[in-house]
Amino acid sequence: MKIVKDLSLSELKEMMRNFFGDMVKGVIDIDRRLIAVDAQLHVDLELIMLEDGSKQNNLWGINFYPELFSSDDFIEFDSMINIRPSFGNSSRNIEDEKIKNEILAIIKEAIK
Repeated sequence: MKIVKDLSLSELKEMMRNFFGDMVKGVIDIDRRLIAVDAQLHVDLELIMLEDGSKQNNLWGINFYPELFSSDDFIEFDSMINIRPSFGNSSRNIEDEKIKNEILAIIKEAIK
């Protein structure tokens, strides 16, 4: 597990072998513009982000599919940590398009 601001596609491809074969779990801090990656569970990534100073309401779970980098399926907005009825998100998917777009912008800046 690690927290990064920059990430290469080749690093993601290496990480996908660690747990799932085709996917890398990630947690994005939309305020600090950081990404935690490379764990079996989103909650583990969420915990290291909280320990590093992130605030819960800024953290969102996603999945990277490195082999699908050039397609819309590269990012999946699905995680148990996204279920937050108090923030208007009642499912595992991120329902707010503004938050999704912010996450995509952070990823676009981060992946070189």
